[in-house]
Parts: sequence; structure tokens; C-alpha cells
Amino acid sequence: MKPIEELTFTDDYMFGEIMKIEEICKGVIERLLHIQIEKIEYITLQKEISPFYETRGVRFDVFVKDSDKVYDIEMQNRKYADIEKRTRYYQAMIDMDMLAKGASFRELKDSLIIFICKTDLFDLGEPCYKTKTIFENYPDRIFDDRTQKLFYNASAYKKETDEELYKFLQFISTNKPESEFTKEIFERVETTKINEKFRSDYMRCNIRDFDIREEGKTEGITIGEAKGRRDAKLEAAKNLIDLGVSLDIISKAQDLPLETVQQLADDILPTHL
Repeated sequence: MKPIEELTFTDDYMFGEIMKIEEICKGVIERLLHIQIEKIEYITLQKEISPFYETRGVRFDVFVKDSDKVYDIEMQNRKYADIEKRTRYYQAMIDMDMLAKGASFRELKDSLIIFICKTDLFDLGEPCYKTKTIFENYPDRIFDDRTQKLFYNASAYKKETDEELYKFLQFISTNKPESEFTKEIFERVETTKINEKFRSDYMRCNIRDFDIREEGKTEGITIGEAKGRRDAKLEAAKNLIDLGVSLDIISKAQDLPLETVQQLADDILPTHL
């Protein structure tokens, strides 16, 4: 668990907290996409959808919408080998949520999945990567499913030509604010660190995550021990079969179903013929 005093804007829990501030969330989206947003609405996922991504260990860092678009904004501090499939999964969750709220396929909003990354996910040295889907045999024609994935590489901020985006990516990379907007983010982070409710929620979240990991370890150990005991019984049963002991006696002695012992015998005996 990272100490609260060491948290920065790029840390998952802090990022989610600061991006709840509408003016900052708007400012981030506007700088990343070079657009103006009048108002944003934060989205709570439908209860039918939420368990699907929670059980996969995935959650949306910030999930917001304006009048005609939905934005999923993710902060990434490390590389994922399966980032392409990860974005595919996020897109599926966004669409499922909109459909669960009663939208038809024709009413699905444009969606943008935006990754703000401290490292270069694709090792191509660009400050931004934008994807689109095309027809393979007509590469000039876009397959317009109204979705887009964007990846911002803060480590290449020096190559960015837009001044506001340059300073934002620089802040993500260095945690040194060089503009009024990034100074505001930095100050909000420092203020949030001493907020008692945030501190309590952060500790509770980390304790919960720790408990989940420990439960997983315990469950894994239990499953492993049970498998080890069964493997030992099966091995002992095979040895007794080789010695010609009655299958019924082996079943009772090793506490194994007779059908299991019979199958072992069928597998072993032909090799002895």
C-alpha cells in the first residue's frame, strides 16, 4: 500500500478522486481532445453490468458523458501486454451498460476510451496514438462504428506541439506543474491528502484489497493441498493395483470412488499385457 503522503495525480485512487471534480475532468478531456465541453455527467454503471468487470479485476477510472459522447478515461502507470484486448473489454462494458439502460443499437452514443500513460505502451516514441477501424481491402475507407481508442504517452511529452497538452503530459510524467491548470490539479491533490474522509476511504479500500488478496492466497493453498492429497491417493491406488490388490479394497483404503479405481485399473492393466 502506497503511503497517502506519497500519492500523486497518477495514482489510481487519487486520479479517480480528483477527476470527480467537474472542472478538472472537463479540463483534462478538453486538453486531450482539443474540444470544448459545456457540461459533463458522471455515469454510474447499471447493477446488471457492474459485476461483470468487477469480477475480472477491471474498473473504469472515470466514466463520464456529455450530450452525445461517452468517455472512459484510464490512468496507466505500467504496461499491459494485452492492452488491445483490454480496450475491447472496456468497449463491451460501455455498450452493455447503455443497452441495459434501454438504448437501442441505433441510439448507442459515440464512445472514446482514453488511456493516459506514463510509459510508451507501443514503444514507437509518439506522444499520442489514435486508432481507427478500416476495411482491409479499402484502407482509405473507415468502418465507422462510432468508437475510438486513444493512448497518450506522457514519457514523450517533449514531442507534443500543443502547449496545453504538452504541459499536461509533462505534469503526468514529472509531477511538476508548469501551467495554471496543472497547478490547480497539484493543489487539489495536496489538499485531498489531508482530507479525513479521503484518508479513511483510502485506508479502507486498501485493507479490503489486501483481504481479497489474502483470501485468494488462502483459497489457492487450500485447493493446492486438496489436489496434492488426491494425487497422493491416486498414486497409492496405482501401486496397489500393480500389486494385484482387490479394487474394492483399494477404493475403501484410499477413500476413492470405485469407478475412479476401475478407471485407473483400465488405464494401467493394458500396459502390463
